[in-house]
Amino acid sequence: MYDNFLIRKDSLKNDVDENGNVVGFQFAARNANYRGVYLSLHNGYYIKVDGVQYKRDVQTFEINGKASRTFEEIKTAVWEHWDYDDEGIVHVKKDGGLAPGKHFIDFQQSILAAYGYLPTDEEWVKCPPEPGMGAGSDKTKNIVRYELELQD
Repeated sequence: MYDNFLIRKDSLKNDVDENGNVVGFQFAARNANYRGVYLSLHNGYYIKVDGVQYKRDVQTFEINGKASRTFEEIKTAVWEHWDYDDEGIVHVKKDGGLAPGKHFIDFQQSILAAYGYLPTDEEWVKCPPEPGMGAGSDKTKNIVRYELELQD
């Protein structure tokens, strides 16, 4: 149920670089785990917008007042915590960004659970599961559809 509230409804907007070019889009996301998580356990998102999937390699994440980072960089943030009530900004590279209007976003968070040792732990450190496949989804077992309007 909480999965339905992970993306702030008024946060979808296009990303603009320092030269004024639209280079993608972004939205604010919350953490589904009530205890928060160490950032190194954050594995990216399953994101599909209007039928087009955007994999982890075109996603970056901004949290804790730091610049946006890739999930490869975040893997090493073992002492940095993402608190439950803090929003992070998900950035997705897409030339030209999104068109004005409403968009359907299918979304699932992938956070590797920290509940003691699991048989998958060592394998997931070496090769994290692909977001959207169910493995490593922690508290977000379902892919949830949002309808959001692009903000100015």
